[in-house]
Amino acid sequence: MPFETTDVDLPEGSILALYTNGLLRGETGRGDIDSSLLSLQHALAHPHGGLEQTCETVLDTLLPGRAPQDDAVLLLARTHALGPDRVATWDLPLDPAVVGRARSLTTDRLAAWGLDDLAFTAELVASELVTNAVRYAQAPLQLRLIRAAALICEVSDASSTSPHMRQAADTDETGRGLFMIAQLAKRWGTRYTLNGKTIWAECVPL
Repeated sequence: MPFETTDVDLPEGSILALYTNGLLRGETGRGDIDSSLLSLQHALAHPHGGLEQTCETVLDTLLPGRAPQDDAVLLLARTHALGPDRVATWDLPLDPAVVGRARSLTTDRLAAWGLDDLAFTAELVASELVTNAVRYAQAPLQLRLIRAAALICEVSDASSTSPHMRQAADTDETGRGLFMIAQLAKRWGTRYTLNGKTIWAECVPL
């Protein structure tokens, strides 16, 4: 179902915390949420060590016995920026002829990054994502490659309709793109934006 999105600018090094109410309700399930929230904020504002140690500090403070009556989940992530040498972005026309260019741009960039061994997988993923966008989406169209902990291929467009993977029959001429991406990529998914969506695929860890 559609849901409201919000954009927030975070400085590099910020800690993003996602948690359930069970973390704040304590082990009895009847704890003071306001007090627990202040303790959580204090622990996150003064982290000690890495994220794993910060998690342990939060749990020791809010759930010292580690036996809550309600489900308690805490997920921490730290923001970091990638330099321009690790991100490649191209604006593409919504034209079937651009698929070949997308393949060339992908292989050329991977060669510049010294990742020629990933060229076949990344080229195929980029080709299928761009093909789907040209056939079913709306302009503007953008291809982006990200060299982070893994090689990530993203294709953004102005349509809010999300594609669905299906098993194509032997006689079908279409319908195999996302199925192939699911087989080649470690993970893939859809991220909605204010102006459309982004389909991303994590090709392989680097």
